[in-house]
Amino acid sequence: MKQTTKEKRIEHRLQPGVLTLSGFMGTDKRYWQEIVAADEAKLEELGITAEEIADRMQYFTDQSWDLFDRELELEGKFSVETEVVRGKLPCPFSHAGIYRKAFTILTRIDTGESLRWSSLNLHLIRDHHFFEGIGSPFRLNPEDLVRILF
Repeated sequence: MKQTTKEKRIEHRLQPGVLTLSGFMGTDKRYWQEIVAADEAKLEELGITAEEIADRMQYFTDQSWDLFDRELELEGKFSVETEVVRGKLPCPFSHAGIYRKAFTILTRIDTGESLRWSSLNLHLIRDHHFFEGIGSPFRLNPEDLVRILF
């Protein structure tokens, strides 16, 4: 796959040690565009959009943002907390904005399944449909997101 200069710059910024210690690609050898295309195909199969997933994630983050590391029970089946730490991260796609290092942990009380995402994850999913590469510490599998969030 031939990449443009801009796409090569994005590919570089996704690698370990450039913006984050572990990067965004994990062990995935595909180009980021192929990862996005595969995840978009999965979302279409599941009948949901990246924006709907990001909206749901944002809802949980917003509900727990100001609780200062305290858990909150929501909808009778979720436990959620958001931890805000020092620092900010830029978007690897050179999109405007710097994102606070904040991590939301959501647990389904009925199944015990958990998800963990950052403010940057929310942006990457909503604006770039990028769930990160397989093996990335912050990879969010679309199937897991749909099963746990909804």
